Amino acid sequence: MPSKRTTGALPANGQRLPAAPRTIEKGSTLKTLLDREAIDCLVHNLQLVHGQLDGASFRQRAVEGLEPLAILERGQHLARVLREHLPRAYAAAVDILLRSLTPPLTRTNDVGLGVFFYLPHVCFVAAYGLDPEHNDGRDPFEVSMRAQYELTRRFSAEFSIRPFLIRWPERTLERLMEWTRDPDPHVRRLCSEGTRPRLPWATRIPAFVKDPSPVLPILETLKDDPDLYVRRSVANHLGDIAKDHPRLAFDLCARWLEGASAERKWLIRHAVRHPAKKGVKAALQLRKMAA
Repeated sequence: MPSKRTTGALPANGQRLPAAPRTIEKGSTLKTLLDREAIDCLVHNLQLVHGQLDGASFRQRAVEGLEPLAILERGQHLARVLREHLPRAYAAAVDILLRSLTPPLTRTNDVGLGVFFYLPHVCFVAAYGLDPEHNDGRDPFEVSMRAQYELTRRFSAEFSIRPFLIRWPERTLERLMEWTRDPDPHVRRLCSEGTRPRLPWATRIPAFVKDPSPVLPILETLKDDPDLYVRRSVANHLGDIAKDHPRLAFDLCARWLEGASAERKWLIRHAVRHPAKKGVKAALQLRKMAA
């Protein structure tokens, strides 16, 4: 059966979100999430806070060459259209984008696919938020961190945070470490998910593939997070590490077994499930001990 669709939302401030399925429907593709309806909602939301936006020009440029593009390519294409139609100074453009956002998500499960509406916003930060040349020569780091903080509360900044981890690993990790104590589980999850060395669909972080130790303090802090949404990300992150550094991952899991709660034991079992399926003895033993 087709999945239920969420209707286009109309928050109290008049912003709009396109209708979207809760899960991908049979015979459909993710790229339909960024189609003409999403473009209309994007223009509408931007014009609420930036009346100078040329909506007709934006729509025309947005649909040019759109049809064959996959979902990520559409996000990148629309980010370029945003660049053409918003103020040239990156900080000014981000301010408009953030003021156009709908309210943050209030739950971590069953949020549907409508959140992909914010993929162009994330792509905008990834493309233009690293270089001072896009920001009148000023360091864009703080503006970009503010943008990703707000975007991850509505979608996820796990894709856009990665170029910052590659360009500025120390200062980005320092900020993410601060965010591990944020009250919003979407923000805390970003700290683990965005730093995964082999995050699916995303650019790998070669330095963390080679040596994941800089990220381990984040995982330590989040291993007993009160939200399963966050703990599952920690488990998947450990699973990534186990692909390149199995001894490190297994030793960490063994240490975490000491005094482990039922929730942490689940995390450990989930983290080593793939090597366990391959018959790796250390992984099988960890799952047995974490039962």
